[in-house]
Amino acid sequence: MSENEKIDISIVVPLFNEDESLPELHDWIVKVMTENSFTYEIVFINDGSTDESWAVIEDLKSKNGCVRGIKFQRNYGKSAALHVGFEATKGEVVITMDADLQDSPDEIPKLYRMITEDQFDIVSGWKKKRYDPLTKTIPTKIYNGVNRMMSGIKLHDMNCGLKAYRKEVVKSIEIFGEMHRYIPVIAKAAGFSKIGEKVVQHQERKYGVTKFGLNRFVNGFLDMFTITFITRFGKKPMHFFGLIGSIFFFMGVCLAIWLGVFKLWIDTDSRLIADRAEFYLALTFIILGTQLFLAGFIAELIGRSSTTRNNYLIEKEI
Repeated sequence: MSENEKIDISIVVPLFNEDESLPELHDWIVKVMTENSFTYEIVFINDGSTDESWAVIEDLKSKNGCVRGIKFQRNYGKSAALHVGFEATKGEVVITMDADLQDSPDEIPKLYRMITEDQFDIVSGWKKKRYDPLTKTIPTKIYNGVNRMMSGIKLHDMNCGLKAYRKEVVKSIEIFGEMHRYIPVIAKAAGFSKIGEKVVQHQERKYGVTKFGLNRFVNGFLDMFTITFITRFGKKPMHFFGLIGSIFFFMGVCLAIWLGVFKLWIDTDSRLIADRAEFYLALTFIILGTQLFLAGFIAELIGRSSTTRNNYLIEKEI
């Protein structure tokens, strides 16, 4: 493959300790690419593996010029691997898939056509029939249900590793932290709203052990609230903090006025205002409201100083 040759598909494979499955995955991908006459590249992102994964990638590269490899110094996580992989891709369509052979390369041609012919920005795989244990499938169903409700994106399997993207999508978004679970949400916030779904085959794990744990489930929900806030209020934090702060402040002031009126004209012989529980409730509302309003104001000042405050995606220009 020459440097300037047009590449139809870039396949990004983030991996951590998957040396046993890599040769089989590589051969499977090559078989599908050859049968469909695609020009392609396979970008393996070695996320700090401690096994022989990098040696396997080097061996595959020596046999196939379409293989590329990127090795991290240590384990940074899947989001970092995908971000670096997206930056490195050259293909018109980018496919992501896991390295554990649970994603089938046979799905690639259909995913490619959904991007190129059906004009989707993103197509996400849906593992309708899964071979994972209940400890993974049940939390996944709950997570996806809440995610659909909060994001408004009607995907059954938001976190499926098998996805297809238009090149413009992966070159326009930034993935950080553990936000790889919410790439469709990030893309939608950037203006790529044509998001599709395809039922894909889920393979049983053949080698190694699953990386899924309870901490990933908990962190997933926390990240969900983070990405929801960032996409809705990242450019206008005062609209969030200022609104809530104003409501609290208004409630506190109204309650304080009511206490004053009640004391001065209705029940002049009762105990002191400071002895009433309502006084401290009003004081709490006023303090909370003021703090939230100031938090929004400070967030606006920080946002004004951000180097990305005016980053807008231009689709076309004539």
